[in-house]
Amino acid sequence: MSKFKRHFFVCLHDRPPGAKPSCGPRGGTEIYNSLMEGLGANQELWGQVNVTTTGCMGPCFDGPMVVCYPEAVWYAGVKQEDAAAIVAEHMVAGKPVERLVYEFPDEDD
Repeated sequence: MSKFKRHFFVCLHDRPPGAKPSCGPRGGTEIYNSLMEGLGANQELWGQVNVTTTGCMGPCFDGPMVVCYPEAVWYAGVKQEDAAAIVAEHMVAGKPVERLVYEFPDEDD
């Protein structure tokens, strides 16, 4: 069992020009940095919350993507200015930021 209460993964994938969209060039690095700064400013979270960069997580056209486990909350279209809400509402208060939660397309269509 992990020692972390929550683990946030931020996609920083970077594809070559002309390929499908990727999260890194669309703000992934800035989102990661802002989440890390928010974590750093909330010392009570140290050792409870982790933020890690990752490669492609799949929904490339809807990124930048941030995923939180163990709740399996997927955030889509995240912008750097959304990081403060993720820190305050999800990291600190334990409630996902509903306006950013990704709705997976219905695969039966």
